Amino acid sequence: MTKNETIKTWIEEYSGPLLRRAVYLLSDKVEAEDVVQEVFISAFSSYDSFEGKSQPLTWLMTILNRKVADFYRKKYKSEPSIKLDHFFDETGSWKNDDVLNDWNASNKEIELLDDKDFNKTLEDCIEDLPSRWKILMKMYYLEEKKAPEVSQELNISTTNLWKILQRSRMQLRECLEFNWFAKS
Repeated sequence: MTKNETIKTWIEEYSGPLLRRAVYLLSDKVEAEDVVQEVFISAFSSYDSFEGKSQPLTWLMTILNRKVADFYRKKYKSEPSIKLDHFFDETGSWKNDDVLNDWNASNKEIELLDDKDFNKTLEDCIEDLPSRWKILMKMYYLEEKKAPEVSQELNISTTNLWKILQRSRMQLRECLEFNWFAKS
């Protein structure tokens, strides 16, 4: 089979799984489609380096992960800095101390993860995060990547990663307070 025929077969067989993964990682179907297209362009360009030691889908997923990391690296650097005026006043003090209140872990709250409506609210709150925060949350918490790996992939310091994760958790907490717990 020629290089062109092989790539065409791969596009037919693996576009679906690659697109699903890209949509999950990017939360945007149009951007995901663009990244998957880049995966196949890259696969075509570096076809000769594919040694067949892994399945083609495994190799294509590796390319996809690199393309997604590149996408977020570019986006992370081009996005304006996030202002925290919402949480802090001019002196650096909390505007609203409610975010510091403890949530008591009762059986009811532990069961929340099994609640379809709660999971939808949590998903919506995650999607409302600034995109540069959202990718870090997904990589660190949902994909369970280690901090050094996330920092390296997005070319940020570990200290910056921890600060962004902390701010993301604060914003998620506030969103859940308002959109779930206040309504319960």
